[in-house]
Amino acid sequence: MERKFISIAKRENNSKRGYLIVNPSQGKHIPVSPDVSLSVFEELAKLIEGKYENESLLFIGFAETATAIGAQVAISSGMPYMQTTREIISGVEYIFFSEEHSHATEQKLVKDDLDSVIEGIDRIVFVEDEVSTGKTILNIIKRIRKIYGRNLSFSVMSILNGMTASDMEKYSGVDIDFLFLEKIDRAHFEEIASGFEKKGIENPPDLSFADYKLISIDGYVNARRLVDSKQYAISCANFADKIIEKAGIESGKKILVLGTEEFMYPAIFAGKKIEELGNTVRTHSTTRSPISAYSEENYPLHSRYQLSSLYDSERTTYIYNLDFYDRVLIITDSALEDRTGINTLVNAVRRFSKSITVVRWVK
Repeated sequence: MERKFISIAKRENNSKRGYLIVNPSQGKHIPVSPDVSLSVFEELAKLIEGKYENESLLFIGFAETATAIGAQVAISSGMPYMQTTREIISGVEYIFFSEEHSHATEQKLVKDDLDSVIEGIDRIVFVEDEVSTGKTILNIIKRIRKIYGRNLSFSVMSILNGMTASDMEKYSGVDIDFLFLEKIDRAHFEEIASGFEKKGIENPPDLSFADYKLISIDGYVNARRLVDSKQYAISCANFADKIIEKAGIESGKKILVLGTEEFMYPAIFAGKKIEELGNTVRTHSTTRSPISAYSEENYPLHSRYQLSSLYDSERTTYIYNLDFYDRVLIITDSALEDRTGINTLVNAVRRFSKSITVVRWVK
């Protein structure tokens, strides 16, 4: 099974960090077999087997890129799960913290849910795709300790870890474990990113009316809130089965399964189920990450389509490296109250497929 964890891309208009590590096996920016993504997430989960057998754990996945990784690691471990979010959830109180190098620095966690379980938790396990300096993790640990005052232990699980010795020194006095699949040296990443020159394909949003088939499937579980990972897995499996039934999925097709922003895991999981029917499936998702497209062969993102977010039409999002498919399934938990976002996404993929189905997971 082909896997690759590191490909360097160039961030657009980010003075804090000029590069972005794009993981071709993650199922976020680059289309990949869902089986490849899930196998990587499951491999990461194995790092924790047998480590904290007498402790009660809570897994927290970071939005937006690590939401699917966190979900699978929690499911594999059978422990409760929640994710950070940048979306608005009505009627709740948040814990705010910052992700300093990001294009969208504000992150938040639903405090009401953490309040409900914190007294029974011994260790919080944060799940990331990549830990560079560890500042984001330290920011949220400081907020949690300030709010709850408990002597909690912490772990950080990530596919990649690029922390230096000086980064680790900042964690003096914090009971924390760092678990990862690959250690990386970030020293030359800025130089690599700045070396690309041949611009790729970049398309503005197409706001015109788009026609598509819409399917709504009930049983929605929102992982931005605290979930029982075992029940969440069952719900995602039921959701996938209903997609296959209602969308009339056959075998022998080339199918794209697209998630939307933080809503990644249900799309990847559904993609795996569709792949098992004998289809060639690729999965990735829309993202807030503004990354430049370049045409060099060793650059990861050759085409970029600008979109309006399905969750907030005033927010710009992107989809990268679209290709030709027999069918496209857009999997989302957006209410689609404003058609602007879905119009831009459907119009982008319409260039590559005549059969587009939008699947909403609803309560």
